[in-house]
Amino acid sequence: MRRITVPIALLALLGSAVPAAAAQAAPPPSIAWTACDPAEEVPEGVLCATLEVPVDWSRPGGPTIELALAKRPATDPSRRIGSLLINPGGPGGSGVDFAYFSGSAFSPAVTDRFDIVGFDPRGQARSHVVNCDSDLIGAQYTQLYPDNRAEYADLRATNRALALSCRELSGPLVTYVDTASVARDMDAIRAGLGEKRISYYGVSYGTMIGQQYAELFPSRIRALALDSNMDHAQNIAGYQKWESLAMEGSFRQFTSWCDRTEACALHERGALAYFDELYARAEAGELNPDGQPLPPEDLVNIVFGYMYNPNSWFELADTLLYLGQGDGGQTGRGEPVPNGYLPVMCSDFHFDVGAYPVLRAIEQAQNRLAPHTRLNPLAWSDLASCQNWPWKVTNPPHRLRASAELPPILLANSRWDVATPYEWGTSLASQLPSARFLTYDGVGHGTYWRSDCARAAIDTYLVELRTPAKGTHCPAVFPSSPVSAQAVPTVVDPLPQLTGPFRR
Repeated sequence: MRRITVPIALLALLGSAVPAAAAQAAPPPSIAWTACDPAEEVPEGVLCATLEVPVDWSRPGGPTIELALAKRPATDPSRRIGSLLINPGGPGGSGVDFAYFSGSAFSPAVTDRFDIVGFDPRGQARSHVVNCDSDLIGAQYTQLYPDNRAEYADLRATNRALALSCRELSGPLVTYVDTASVARDMDAIRAGLGEKRISYYGVSYGTMIGQQYAELFPSRIRALALDSNMDHAQNIAGYQKWESLAMEGSFRQFTSWCDRTEACALHERGALAYFDELYARAEAGELNPDGQPLPPEDLVNIVFGYMYNPNSWFELADTLLYLGQGDGGQTGRGEPVPNGYLPVMCSDFHFDVGAYPVLRAIEQAQNRLAPHTRLNPLAWSDLASCQNWPWKVTNPPHRLRASAELPPILLANSRWDVATPYEWGTSLASQLPSARFLTYDGVGHGTYWRSDCARAAIDTYLVELRTPAKGTHCPAVFPSSPVSAQAVPTVVDPLPQLTGPFRR
């Protein structure tokens, strides 16, 4: 790993305290855009670049990494507003790939007027990806629901071993991938673009990057559109509670939809009662599709993935029907595989609960809150996977410290979202006095692709800096038939390809 000194002028642009005279010693480095890797399928006109940033922002002269970037230039240069930075969530989603997809993912109202700039956050994709031992990742997955102290001890030991494997395979960056560091990287990108103020669209985990950028660099924002918001102020109890209720509420929306939609495969069976029957069979070890027992937590995991987009609900009904009708030791080190999600989450939230009875009490509380779906598998995985993480939380959870310099901000959340609960969005709105909160009254993740109404509001804000009226709600949209669910959308939701399953 090379060691370089970041120019002092760049440090000044990034908010570091340096003498004023020294800060004028050199202009900030500009980003050098070139053709992208020919081995990748890159849309015509998209350009790529790298930008060097410190591994540890408190030591700007120390080791560095290169961030990967991609830019889709505005298609109407005469009306260009500036750069729009984007992030698709995760942690782990590729902003470079998001830029590749941006021509179909965003409306012409946005792509005409902005250079769409995506970056792979530190530790992800092309930006010095964090690799971990695949065998330990697999072992962790099988231990996420311990039933006693011994199993919990095994989980904690596996978590620690997995984290140490990430460090061994990826180097010290593993302990510097927190979201505040990513926000500082984003300001380095702003400086490299030559922009005094940036516009930003972040969805899911990408909202946390935007939130922390707003906290650190309030005067450098032109527009901030945050869609499907996380809330960094959540403690363990709130994090689990709202996620579990979001899972239960989203699933109840599915069962109600199925009961009133004749084309749903479980319409005649009663979807909720049918699922409860499946869950009971899974608990008893009697749900055996393909001849293998399906644990109840895996059944909920299957349902969870379908809650991101109601257009998948006909397939969910078919899948549950199939599950109900079906009958049916390796040593050494596994292959290094990307696993940048956990190092971020375990750096951003206090999740370690200590003793097993505390974890068990949290599990029982969620089961009471959500009697049909029980635990939200994404939230529980976050909690269980960070037990005994060997390094401190470098970016502790807190309420945002909102500056009076912040411009109007647009926040949007679905009423039913299994990954980023509605209550997280309303909590965030209370922390940002300049924010306007938009509600999509439907189900799903990423309001921009769930609702024409929400998309139009976000487009208008980004282009015109005009927020919707206070208290604006966009109506829910549900598929009426399998044909309508497969209709060609106005814009294409890129999130499944960019962030993978069970990620924000």
